[in-house]
Amino acid sequence: MNNAKRLIGTLVLLALFGGALFFALRSNDENRLIAQEQAAIASAEPLRGMITVEMEPLFKDERVIRALAQAKLPVQVARVGSRDMAARIGGADQPDFFLASGVVAANMIADAARKAGKAATQTSPFHTPLVVASWEPIAKILAANGIAKPGAPRVYALDMEKLTRAMLAKQRWRDLKASDDYAVSRSVLVSTTDIRRSNSAAMYLALTSAALHGDVVADRGAAVKYAGQLAELFKRQGFQENYVNGAFDDYLSIGMGKTPLTFIYESQMLAQAQKGGVRPEMVLMYPQPTIINKIVFVAMSDRARLLAERLAADKTLQAVALEQGFRTGDTAAFTAAAEKAGLAVDVRMNQVIDPPGFDLMFEMIDIVSREMNQ
Repeated sequence: MNNAKRLIGTLVLLALFGGALFFALRSNDENRLIAQEQAAIASAEPLRGMITVEMEPLFKDERVIRALAQAKLPVQVARVGSRDMAARIGGADQPDFFLASGVVAANMIADAARKAGKAATQTSPFHTPLVVASWEPIAKILAANGIAKPGAPRVYALDMEKLTRAMLAKQRWRDLKASDDYAVSRSVLVSTTDIRRSNSAAMYLALTSAALHGDVVADRGAAVKYAGQLAELFKRQGFQENYVNGAFDDYLSIGMGKTPLTFIYESQMLAQAQKGGVRPEMVLMYPQPTIINKIVFVAMSDRARLLAERLAADKTLQAVALEQGFRTGDTAAFTAAAEKAGLAVDVRMNQVIDPPGFDLMFEMIDIVSREMNQ
């Protein structure tokens, strides 16, 4: 009997020891795997990218940094103007990827890559329409003159043909009907960025030329004609910011007196609203038609293509982009974000055009730039 008890005790001890040994070994294996994974994450070679100013906040966000590190796709980015990116193809400083603002600049990069015999793929993880940020008194004046039409509260449709012709006719605010709330002598003009540097100003040229032409400019004769006419709309503005962030800052800080109409990306207004920084008298005016500005990822390597897939599909990255005002493939999430921020937006976007092809677009930009340099 005593022998049996001793045997049972021994077996129990062996079982306990074996179990402890099993769990210890498993714990060691798990710790080793975790250590190996952390080492792999830490040693992952950063992808070098060139990005536009609008994308800087995304890549500075700690959640994005962590998510990309976990995916072994850390990045090192430098801010470069979209139209300067194509010149980096084939050079010693060619990056793994570009994140360009607009299809015109992206196609220019892709064309440069093709000529250099390099593979490049394009995807668009985020987009945002071009809009005019304005003020309720200004919007009501334009509506009284048939240039704007109210939609939802604090949302207006802006007739680009009527507005463009009023600007070219040098109409002044005080000469418009029902202008008592802004009876100033300054000309009716939309404030833009410097077309020599900025994508948003180029898209303004694309919209105003389409307004005069009745359609997207598609031939060189029309491009030369309308660029020559529209150059004065840029010259008469005076000083212009190089980047759309600067123009939007003027709108926010100085107000209606300096910037009654400011050409911006919708994403800027939504990002500001989500921070609680949009005042009740601020309104969004959607040009009819407008242009959807795509943020285009141009991948120059296999790992960069993996990063492009991650930007388009990762829920964390998409959520951060939404916080910064960009539209993604999830319309319901965008609508909910705008409603939560208290910002009225045009969700449907029924009237949208594309800009001219990049050869024509850059010829038009060049014509306006030469006029501004005189």
